Amino acid sequence: MAERVGRDAFLRQQTAIMGRVDSRPDLPAIRAKTLVAVGEDDLLTPPHLAEEMAAAIPGAHLVRFAGSGHLPSMEVPEAVNAAMRDWLAD
Repeated sequence: MAERVGRDAFLRQQTAIMGRVDSRPDLPAIRAKTLVAVGEDDLLTPPHLAEEMAAAIPGAHLVRFAGSGHLPSMEVPEAVNAAMRDWLAD
């Protein structure tokens, strides 16, 4: 994906991500049904951060995907689809 957007656009995106405001203080105000999903091997957004997010959102459900890094929907799409179906049916 980084190659497709090009070097300059990728650098702009990364700069924006690194400089954005921390939204974690806002998580407890979320009242919508929430699914937090993370790849077990995600190095960019490690599972402990997903656990922190899920713990801060009232009633959030956390799913960890084995055999996946930062892009579970591309790496283990069947598992992601199953988790989303289960979560939506709940």
